[in-house]
Amino acid sequence: MTVPRRILVLMAEAGFGHRSAARAVAEALHELYGAQCAVEIVNPLDDARTPGFLRNSQADYDRAVREMPELYRFGYQVSDAALPAAIFERAMVVSLFEVMRGILRHHQPDAIVTTYQSYLAPLDAVFAVEHRHIPLLTVVTDLATVHRVWFNDVTDLCLVPTQTVYDLALENGLAADKVRITGIPVHPALAQETRAPAAVRAGLGWRPDLTTVLAVGSRRVLHMREALHVLNHSGWPLQLALVAGGDDELYRHLQDTTWHVTTHLYNLVDNMPTLMHAADCILCKAGGLTVTEALACGLPLLLVDVIPGQETGNAEYVLQGGAGEWARDPLQALEILCHWLEKGGQGLAQCAANARRLGRPRAAYEVAELAWAAALRGPQRIPRADWLHLSKLTELLDSFHVPWKEE
Repeated sequence: MTVPRRILVLMAEAGFGHRSAARAVAEALHELYGAQCAVEIVNPLDDARTPGFLRNSQADYDRAVREMPELYRFGYQVSDAALPAAIFERAMVVSLFEVMRGILRHHQPDAIVTTYQSYLAPLDAVFAVEHRHIPLLTVVTDLATVHRVWFNDVTDLCLVPTQTVYDLALENGLAADKVRITGIPVHPALAQETRAPAAVRAGLGWRPDLTTVLAVGSRRVLHMREALHVLNHSGWPLQLALVAGGDDELYRHLQDTTWHVTTHLYNLVDNMPTLMHAADCILCKAGGLTVTEALACGLPLLLVDVIPGQETGNAEYVLQGGAGEWARDPLQALEILCHWLEKGGQGLAQCAANARRLGRPRAAYEVAELAWAAALRGPQRIPRADWLHLSKLTELLDSFHVPWKEE
């Protein structure tokens, strides 16, 4: 019996995109290689050995984005300079060295895929100390505005979503042969649906004859309620499919609202690809995952929130590509939708065509194939790391009492 190749996929819960990209890659690997491939998804930030401030950072991300967006943008921009980024990476090495080494020793992967940037420096440190390199693929999960810590030379392949991010990778020192444009991995089901939207709506129990707006919220979407209030009182023959994204407060608000249009309410869903294929447009924030999934479905985007910093580039990508609009206030959301629907929906149809042109629905398969090829190569012993680099690394670990020597 052939021993399956082991692929470790690392993710984090700092937003939905890292987790969803990880799951998309895992699903594509299972679909393509079946029992030949053993895939495990791990979140190192949830490890008991991870310092509390990092474990809590996943929830703090939601709070910072929601309550202090301008401060979050400032911190993001400042940390993207060379010196702050280097300090950040050293902090991640100190904080996650033991965690990462323990995870690698436990899972013994033949290849690693990471959808979260903060793991690259700790992985580099573990490889250097153990003189062993495991093939490593980095999957970047934003479309344009990308922090420099994503571009660590330890990676074998940096898989980026757009030409803009490809250029950023080269500007930040990665060799061209280490960078590939694949798109952001989205669930393989997005590439498999062939029914017309009306047929998909009928299968969901929705009215097939109404223009359907899918609205996707979460704790990070600040202006969803106001936009929905305007659409609810617009008098347009619309159908709304509303997903609260696990925001229980928003879900209760939606349940308590008196709706004047046909409405379908959900909190968390596991069939987002189906909902997207059933809709005519999506009302959402400019998160990398949602934008990428919508483009993969050819779904026009009506953006109501953009997190300053990393999501600004996502919004610009959508707008410049003609695949959607950004509503700065609720009335503008209604105005955009009206313009899309006039003249028999010509504007909406053009946005949909532009979205299909930008979308990469098979990105997960492409990433999976590259990960499989890396796993076939497997880990390699490497010559002792550069003495100066290794000396500085072990000095850093020693100064913070991080054990790194073999017992």
